[in-house]
Amino acid sequence: MTTYAPETLTRETLTGETLTGETLEERGTTGSGLVPGRARASDSSSALAMLTAALDALVGLETADLGHGESLVRLLREASRVEAVVARGLVGFEASGEFALDGARDCSSWVVHETKCSRGDVRRLLGLGRACRELPGFRRAWCDGTLSTAQLRVVAAHLGPRTRDALVRDEQMLLGYAHDFDHRRFARLCGYWAECADPDGSEESAQRRRSARDVTLCPSLSKMYLGRITLDEISGAIVAGELERLERILFEQDHAAARERLGRAASAAELSRTAAQRRADALVEMATRSRSTPADARRPLPLVTVLVGYETLHNRICELESGTIVAPGSLLPLLCHAEIERAVFSPERRVEIGARTRLFSGATRRAIEVRDRSCTHPYCDQALRRCEVDHIVPYASGGETTQENGRLLCGFHNRLRNREHDLSQQSEAGSGGRPPPAGGST
Repeated sequence: MTTYAPETLTRETLTGETLTGETLEERGTTGSGLVPGRARASDSSSALAMLTAALDALVGLETADLGHGESLVRLLREASRVEAVVARGLVGFEASGEFALDGARDCSSWVVHETKCSRGDVRRLLGLGRACRELPGFRRAWCDGTLSTAQLRVVAAHLGPRTRDALVRDEQMLLGYAHDFDHRRFARLCGYWAECADPDGSEESAQRRRSARDVTLCPSLSKMYLGRITLDEISGAIVAGELERLERILFEQDHAAARERLGRAASAAELSRTAAQRRADALVEMATRSRSTPADARRPLPLVTVLVGYETLHNRICELESGTIVAPGSLLPLLCHAEIERAVFSPERRVEIGARTRLFSGATRRAIEVRDRSCTHPYCDQALRRCEVDHIVPYASGGETTQENGRLLCGFHNRLRNREHDLSQQSEAGSGGRPPPAGGST
């Protein structure tokens, strides 16, 4: 296929003859004057017609007919495959230069005008299509439906001049990660891969993010204050963590007040404030507490956990409690005033927590937090700060309070597990089994 520069593209360069006043539709689909890109439109028309018929059949189904797990998984996979085909089409359309016939500046402008899609969506798909030209394995997996569009975006984000060769070299390894892990874990592994493939680039990116920090807060004509916050990953984690902690306190206060008012547990709609309003109030509370704190008050110190043996058993790790990967150089300014603790991993998944500069109570709990770092339920990825340590074998059933019998569960899955356990015990009692323990499960 010949590629033309858009600024030099005319009907003459595409057809070899002058087209005066007649449209392509009037010329039909044959003849020497047909635009190359449109000459092949009939090749895909029958396949598109079948796709349209299949979509029409699916649209005609009732919601209940589509609301099955297996059907939903297949639909999402096929949707990813369609996006893969669209991306290939965008790359081909861009290479043909056909968009210039209508005076469009570029491929994206033409598609946005004709389809009413957002420019951002079109450019993202076009970018993925371009990336796939250099990564044939990922292209095949995307077209086969074994790689999601979201996973490919993660890979494409790490494709650059300094990582291109390494990405081509490690394509099959990363495809294995994409097959074995969910999106969140896959993105984390790709982040670590990028740091190993281009450590200097990782540090430079971290510095650019740090330099891009910005906070704007100003009054508007409506007497409301409008603002925007842009922070790097470490600063953002500090602010977001405290904001979330205070918002949680306000939520518990609202929930307790609603329970007292209604005489029962309240839903979110029955609380006096929305989540957004509580976050706004939490921000004001942060400012109020800052103003009232003495200048010589002891500042909270960051905790840096050094994991010994983890890389040997698993993979390299350098991340915040939330799971956000950080460049090692970003941590250097913290080390001079941080508390340090040592966690030694053994092949049996046991973690030995050593002493740090300040007495730490609950070493067993801390060991489980360091080991799991998020909710362990397979359908959940709640961060550590939203989780509770739960007994695998309930304490009331003789379960020991040890690392081996502990795990992190978010509040929802901890309550779900306890309800299921209580129902199981009641069922056993009703069928002649032993009665449920008085203490319940914890």
